[in-house]
Amino acid sequence: MNPEERLNVVIIDDSIRTDTPRGRTLARIVKGLADYQIEATMIASLEDARSAFAHLPEADCVMVNWNLGGTGSKDHNDAKRLIDEIRKRNEDIPLFVIAEPISGATASMTVDVISEVNEFVNIMDDTPEFIAGRITAAAHRYKESLLPPFFGAMVKFSRDFEYSWHTPGHAGGTAFRKSPAGRLFFNFFGEQLFRSDLSISVGELGSLLDHSGPLGEAERYAARVFGADQTYFVTNGTSTANKVVFFGRVTKDDIVLVDRNCHKSAEHALTMTHSIAVFLVPTRNRFGIIGPIPPNEMTPGAIRSKVAACPFVKDPGTAAPVHAIITNSTYDGLCYHASLVEGLLGKSVDSIHYDEAWYGYARFNPLYRERFAMRDDARDPGGPTVFATQSTHKLLAALSQASMIHVRNGRIPVEHARFNEGFMMHCSTSPLYPIMASLDVSSKMMEGAAGRVLTTESIEEAIRFRLTMARIHRELTKAGRQKDWWFGIWQPEMVADPKSRKKIPFADAPLELLRDNPSAWVLHPGDGWHGFTGLPDNYCMLDPIKVTVVTPGVRDDGSLGPWGIPAAVVARFLDTRGIVNEKSGDYIILFLFSMGNTKGKWGTLITELFEFKRHYDERTPLEEVFPDLVKAHPERYAGMTLKSLSDEMHAFKRERRMCELLEQAYSTLPEPAVPYAEAYRSIVRGGVEHVRVDDAGGRIVATGIYPYPPGIPVLAPGERTGLPDGPILRYLSCLQDFDARFPGFEHDIHGVENVRGRYMMYCIKEETQ
Repeated sequence: MNPEERLNVVIIDDSIRTDTPRGRTLARIVKGLADYQIEATMIASLEDARSAFAHLPEADCVMVNWNLGGTGSKDHNDAKRLIDEIRKRNEDIPLFVIAEPISGATASMTVDVISEVNEFVNIMDDTPEFIAGRITAAAHRYKESLLPPFFGAMVKFSRDFEYSWHTPGHAGGTAFRKSPAGRLFFNFFGEQLFRSDLSISVGELGSLLDHSGPLGEAERYAARVFGADQTYFVTNGTSTANKVVFFGRVTKDDIVLVDRNCHKSAEHALTMTHSIAVFLVPTRNRFGIIGPIPPNEMTPGAIRSKVAACPFVKDPGTAAPVHAIITNSTYDGLCYHASLVEGLLGKSVDSIHYDEAWYGYARFNPLYRERFAMRDDARDPGGPTVFATQSTHKLLAALSQASMIHVRNGRIPVEHARFNEGFMMHCSTSPLYPIMASLDVSSKMMEGAAGRVLTTESIEEAIRFRLTMARIHRELTKAGRQKDWWFGIWQPEMVADPKSRKKIPFADAPLELLRDNPSAWVLHPGDGWHGFTGLPDNYCMLDPIKVTVVTPGVRDDGSLGPWGIPAAVVARFLDTRGIVNEKSGDYIILFLFSMGNTKGKWGTLITELFEFKRHYDERTPLEEVFPDLVKAHPERYAGMTLKSLSDEMHAFKRERRMCELLEQAYSTLPEPAVPYAEAYRSIVRGGVEHVRVDDAGGRIVATGIYPYPPGIPVLAPGERTGLPDGPILRYLSCLQDFDARFPGFEHDIHGVENVRGRYMMYCIKEETQ
């Protein structure tokens, strides 16, 4: 590290700022440390220290008074507890104990405490210069150890200030500074970004293409942290990571078992490899939340039947699938018992691919044990090879597009040289080095105790929000109170204490029970809250950090009641207040509690939900709530209130049975007419035409149709739309009518273009069918 860089030491001592010999000595030492570029943050109590833990990552060294809690303390429990809590959060930060030999400090320390401490300081005898030297040496060793392989090499390279005679042409930002517009760009991001934007020509940093040097070392380091046999860095998101896996395992006419709840990149991968999709169909509940694939869909018999029924399989009697892709967790936070899935699918395929784009943190917290791909105890040379593709940038800490592919080898292991051929087909020869560095740093952040601390904090904040919402709901809707309403949360209504087995209301559950007990989140058979049937116990669990807020309107049987508030209205209101949700459905809104969430964020969310309730109850005019909406569509919304808009929208959904149409549209797979690749060939060669949804009966779609929500294909490429009055076209027609009725609340449907109020889709020309 730079020897002239200022260091930060945290001193935790309750004699600070006291007019005592010890207090005056500490003040003298703190003043002396400043002369050696060491800034001291002083904390005077155990309670203040705990509240300051959020700032611990900024510290380079921590000093703790062994007599914390009073010099007369003989058991030193405060200091012991603090040392233990610091080590749970950071195993490596230099930890100095302030103790005087005359106090017999070392004699009162157990082996466990001594093993956690780096040095002892006697402030009454040691000089500020000596203490500064010890802090500086320990802090520099610590900060050097924080640098993971690739990022460390990049930092070292940046110190050399080499002249650039290679790409990129901006040469460390110099080219940008030659233009007024370029200088603004340079100043906005800062010099370090441009100096770290390097070329593959810089051999000192290795290459993403051949996984050499520090870059290859960083991938191997990530594999150790994430529990994989092999790890590959991907700089264009999990969409590309999914394609890389397909290119390494699948080719023309191979059969792939595909979770119908798959990301669109899986559709692209099937198209590009000319492989054949055989779908595994997930469940769905009354809110339209997509559940897991039931185990009976994954049995060898069920899979043989699906393969035999596929019209594109050349020899159904002998054909077998080679690969399977499963979304885990689902977008709504449902996590499979992974070993059960592998036990079922492993009888039919040699490789299983978990799309864990939203789930890269699972390995680092015991709450998710058995529910992710790279499990420590899962290696089985006779089992399927397992892939996990993760969007590191989504819910861990990395730059956008930063993703990883993890591999656990089985009976057909990945041969790196062959797999890398597919990898290089999707990898740029000019990757952005800061993206790769962020992947390297993310691995370091999650290593050891830090990973558990970071994930636990996210889980705890999500649970606190859930508990608060549940208690508000109970208070506002309790018997004897004037009829009132509040938002629900999709979560268990009752949870069992693992010790007493006694069930208690969720709102009364201790945080520790919900944080540490996976069973509290399992979709147990017979529990009405989750709305799924036919699932064995412990097969699926709800991830607590993915919080679904439920707006009023949906009955227990899935029908719409006479009164309700569509989620689109609430989501738009929150958006005007600077609160952007992950996604919303008809009566649900999903919020993600990532490592960047804080109590202040979710407290503001609750405050704004109360604001919505106030405006709804008081019938506030839309001109005050959504002025931009009324300005854009004055003839439609002028004179309306927030309540009247919600009422009209709910009435439309109820009268048109939108939720039931959605269920029917997804309940049966459409007829596959042509393979994905053939459908795409029609697009490229102009063998398609724009067709109105009203005229699309019996046609073959050239592109997938993905309504958001729920974000899974109601029609995959090459499938027939069905009858004109069939469930799929009726559902799309209903969405079209909704968009016309409520401008400003239009649906997002990939594969459909809204042309002057009419839905249009690309269908294969009939003469080419």
